[in-house]
Amino acid sequence: MPSKTVVVGSAVGLHARPAAIIAEAAGDLGSEVFLAVPGEEPVDASSSLLIMTLGAGSGDTVEVSGDDQAAVDTIAELVEKDLDA
Repeated sequence: MPSKTVVVGSAVGLHARPAAIIAEAAGDLGSEVFLAVPGEEPVDASSSLLIMTLGAGSGDTVEVSGDDQAAVDTIAELVEKDLDA
């Protein structure tokens, strides 16, 4: 399963607005993508509520994984961006 480790770029972390943007993008990909913080179970990236339960703040490390490398790369790029800017 392809995966990529990235650093959260949003100033407020993966909270409401960034989580909603990521979840919408993940839902449109047609491939399952998961997010996880080190040591925790992965959550479905197409659910903004589940993304928020990660508690990932700005600068935290998150692992993005899924069945499709292009989908993983797409979501990883969003996690790295400051989606509150």
